[in-house]
Amino acid sequence: MIANKLLIFGFVPAIFSWGADPLAATLAKMDSNSASFRSASANIRYQTHNAVVDVDSTQTGTILLKRPAPREMHALIDFKEPDSHTVSLQGEVAQIYYPKIKTVQEYQVGKKRDLFDQVFLLGFGGSGRDLSAAYDITLVASEELVGTEKTVHLQLIPKQKQLLSFLKKVDLWLSTATGYPVQQKGVQPSGDSTLLTYSALKINPNISDSALKLKLPKGVQKVTPQK
Repeated sequence: MIANKLLIFGFVPAIFSWGADPLAATLAKMDSNSASFRSASANIRYQTHNAVVDVDSTQTGTILLKRPAPREMHALIDFKEPDSHTVSLQGEVAQIYYPKIKTVQEYQVGKKRDLFDQVFLLGFGGSGRDLSAAYDITLVASEELVGTEKTVHLQLIPKQKQLLSFLKKVDLWLSTATGYPVQQKGVQPSGDSTLLTYSALKINPNISDSALKLKLPKGVQKVTPQK
């Protein structure tokens, strides 16, 4: 699901401001971020690519994240364009609200929660140790993305067979200034891919629990597609 349109591959020597071992420094920065991470807000651009028909589609909106406890993340993704809908993740329950048809779909995420984290939350609150345990990591280069600051580009190959059957690899671009994601690309075995780009990122803003819950008007139909 995605396209490589936003990248300027200006390969430069891997020795840059984070030190002589940029991969180790990157993972150490993630460890430090993980210890202090509580919440985040950002604008999001979500681009998908269908490899069979070679078609891209793009959605834009905002994302709110909050970690109420270690290894637990609540999220609200509010897509504005082109079709308005909102995704809420609370524990193992995911909801998608479509205001135009006044319908909310509810899913029991269960074991698939890890897949959601890998698609949307990689690099937010996770430590470098966790990343190393879950992936084989390769440092690709120091790069600049269009309209953003300098980044370090990592390529991640899942170690777990279950995840590898769904996700062939992930490319992750972390800001060299903050250590947080600027962009990530997930490629499926089918060749479909997703590209997420974050902007106006704020770390540890004050986000109330209610801000992460869907605001549903009266008369909304609730459906559970899994049943």
